Amino acid sequence: MSRYKHAGDTEARQPLLTGHRLDASELDSDEGEVIFDRTAEAGGHVLQKLTYEEAVERAGFGLFHWLLLVVCGWANASDAVEILCVSFLLPTARCDLQLSSSDMGLLTASIFLGMMVGGYMWGYLADQKGRRRVLIVSLTVNGLFGGLASLAPWFWLFLLMRFISGIGVGGSIPVIFSYFSEFMPRLRRGAMISCLATFWMAGNILAAGLAWLVIPRTWVYLSLGTLEFKSWRLFVVLCSVPSITSALIFKLFMPESPKFLMEADREKEAIHVFRLMFKLNMKGKEKTPPEFGLRTSSTQKGDKGKTRSLGSSKERLANILKKALAPIKKIFRSPFKSRSFPLLIIFYSISFGYYGLWMWFPELFERTEDGGSPCANVSRPSAGQNETCDLVKTAAVYRDGFIIAAANLPGNIFTILVMDSTGGKALLSGSLLLSSLSVFFIYVVQTKAQSLILSCVFSGVSVIAWNALDVVGTELYPTKLRSSALGFFTGVGRVAAIMGNLVFGRLVDANCAVPILLVSALLLTGGLVSLLLPQTRQTELT
Repeated sequence: MSRYKHAGDTEARQPLLTGHRLDASELDSDEGEVIFDRTAEAGGHVLQKLTYEEAVERAGFGLFHWLLLVVCGWANASDAVEILCVSFLLPTARCDLQLSSSDMGLLTASIFLGMMVGGYMWGYLADQKGRRRVLIVSLTVNGLFGGLASLAPWFWLFLLMRFISGIGVGGSIPVIFSYFSEFMPRLRRGAMISCLATFWMAGNILAAGLAWLVIPRTWVYLSLGTLEFKSWRLFVVLCSVPSITSALIFKLFMPESPKFLMEADREKEAIHVFRLMFKLNMKGKEKTPPEFGLRTSSTQKGDKGKTRSLGSSKERLANILKKALAPIKKIFRSPFKSRSFPLLIIFYSISFGYYGLWMWFPELFERTEDGGSPCANVSRPSAGQNETCDLVKTAAVYRDGFIIAAANLPGNIFTILVMDSTGGKALLSGSLLLSSLSVFFIYVVQTKAQSLILSCVFSGVSVIAWNALDVVGTELYPTKLRSSALGFFTGVGRVAAIMGNLVFGRLVDANCAVPILLVSALLLTGGLVSLLLPQTRQTELT
């Protein structure tokens, strides 16, 4: 891949439109959104001025978009690895860190607490400062502190490192979908976002495969003073590599979103990105990049001027807080409130259900190794000081986890094939209802084989809901609210994930049926509420 030029490069600074004077008709806009004239005089000839959607279409579709899919997909996969790695640690790390089921609930909830803290903060910064910059910083925080957790000798320090790592994950997940979608032509957006979402499956499989290959290995051992560096700690280090490499790729190669640049009144930089897209998409076709212009409103400039005009630091702080909370107020007012309240319920339901159950799959499957259903063997004492883990059984647990992760594949393929023709709303509702049914039967079954089969069904069906939610959530809000809205709703999802993991930690020993049936009920609720959302199939981004 050739290195992308940054916005400050010489080519980006070349004036593309000269001698053009704006008249009053060009400045009319109802809501301060992007406004365009069709033509403009420049250097003695007429340049066509394009809307965002027209410019994306003019840039073509090809090599640039496939490279973008790989880069953004790797970032999405790195988030999955970082989140799910804790669940694969539970059967083994509980011995070294002396964890009770409640402790394990806190550990699985810690990364979601960090994601809740970071989600809205990063989303707001992405709408103000740019998608690319936020992705670089959040992915770095994710990988750096995720790797440092491997050196934590005590449970509380390990918990703290996972929390800070979660702050980074909370930024990259919502922003990566905003960033990716803003390069996509309208008619291909649904399928391509579905393709991006499939990389979560790749991260899931990578985490499960690494756990299966690394954690059961007894030869991995290094004494570092009072710290015994065992195989599960090496697994934690390896799980941080995808995030670090992803941050480096964005830093070295990737451009800013052209949609964000247009909204930020950075026309020349946006045109540079569109030309870069055209150059890569038309590589080998010997086509010359077209000359065109873009024009955006100067609303953001005015806002920045107001911020600088405030006198005291107290007033500036109050203004910053007011601006940070403004997007939340907007998404719960007309015309967005009719979609925001259903999304609130859906994000809560699916996050509580999916993460509450998924993070505990390895632990539940370890309880089925002697036969019976996951809730049959509920006696689970805290790990003692001298307890050793049965690595033969543990290897079987990770093998089952790998099989369940691979069961995502049919659901991902199905989503890619039908997303643009069916639409996200129908897929979201149908998959949540089927997920609810599969979880209910996990509680009913009586053998390990039956539990494994139904868990694979849940894996394959629930991923359709996540993919559909990624598409629907991206298309429901305009550029100035998109990352903030997704950051807020993913934050709500993290609260639900925290509650789900704490409920499992408290009740999995005492009454395993309660959290499993609660998951089934919440998924059913989310499936019904999703019918209230508007249809967004192949809609234009605003």
